[in-house]
Amino acid sequence: MTISPLIAAGVMVSTATTDAVYVLFNAAVADRRRTLAATWSGIWYLLAAFAVISYTSNAAYVVFAAAGSWIGAFCALTWLGTGENVLGPESTDS
Repeated sequence: MTISPLIAAGVMVSTATTDAVYVLFNAAVADRRRTLAATWSGIWYLLAAFAVISYTSNAAYVVFAAAGSWIGAFCALTWLGTGENVLGPESTDS
C-alpha cells in the first residue's frame, strides 16, 4: 500500500478544485443563474472523476481528497468574499 506523492498531490488539487467549483455552483444556484449553475455543475463532475478514479485503488488517498476538499471550499468562499447570508441572519441563541 504505497502512496505516490504525485498521485496524492493530484488528488488533493483535484478535490480542492472540485470543492471550489461546488461552492461556485451553489452561489450560481442561489443567484438563480441557470446557465452558470449548469456549467459549474458539469465542470464539478468532470473534476470529481479524477479523484474518485485515483483513490479507489488505494483508500489512503481519501485523506488527501478530504484535505483538498477543505482547501477548495475555504479558498472559494474567501474568493467570493463576505456577503449577505442567503438564509438570513445567523441565530444568536444563548
